[in-house]
Amino acid sequence: MTQANRLTDAPPRVENLAAMLQFQDKAIVSRMLVKNAGGSVTLFAFDAGEGLSEHRAPFDALVVAVEGRAEILLGGERHEVGAGDVLLMPAHTPHAVTPLSPFKMMLVMIRDETKAP
Repeated sequence: MTQANRLTDAPPRVENLAAMLQFQDKAIVSRMLVKNAGGSVTLFAFDAGEGLSEHRAPFDALVVAVEGRAEILLGGERHEVGAGDVLLMPAHTPHAVTPLSPFKMMLVMIRDETKAP
């Protein structure tokens, strides 16, 4: 997985979210947009066939589908998401991402120290 520069490293400006990150053949690309004590916002671009295996995160996360379609397995339940859809993933819940096409999503991690292990 490759990572580009943070959005906060540049002066404020308006950008198109989908255009901020390009797909790469047989890869998952990420760009950290914001990271601070309250959490992080990361944009991901998954090529078709590239996904994230099941894992857990110590904090709540919000997935915002930007482009394409994907199946997100969350706590054993399958959710199909497409552009404009939002899915809340509670802390410590197993989840996986399987793109059904080239897929872009924004992941908002919400740090809450009361939920940390």
